[in-house]
Amino acid sequence: MAISQGSLEILTNPKSFLDITSQVQDFVAKSNIQNGVCHLFIKHTSASLVIQENYDPSVRQDFETIFSNLAPEDFPYVHNMEGKDDMPAHIRSALTSTSEAVPVMNGKLSLGTWQGIYLWEHRDQSHNRTIVVTMVGE
Repeated sequence: MAISQGSLEILTNPKSFLDITSQVQDFVAKSNIQNGVCHLFIKHTSASLVIQENYDPSVRQDFETIFSNLAPEDFPYVHNMEGKDDMPAHIRSALTSTSEAVPVMNGKLSLGTWQGIYLWEHRDQSHNRTIVVTMVGE
């Protein structure tokens, strides 16, 4: 059993989905682990990781629309020290995921045909985000 661990530093755009599949696959390839699991963990509470449709961008647009309604910025939140977008970002992060696990087979992420790994930035500004990547396998 082998373990390889490191991190990805990602600069995001405001309120956006960033496809990080290729960066994760590069990490998998460098790990020299052929079969196992790739675990991802984002070290932030106002962004999330999602595995989602990577073909039609309207899926991501619909996600943004729905989540804007679920956690609106104009709600009278008690937590508002960091701006009107901060508490909605925490809610979005709680409703989605701060970690994902993807099987690795023959040195490649075993994603479905239309799946991609996304960092979903929930804030109104760009941020430097850190994702811890852990490969376990052989």
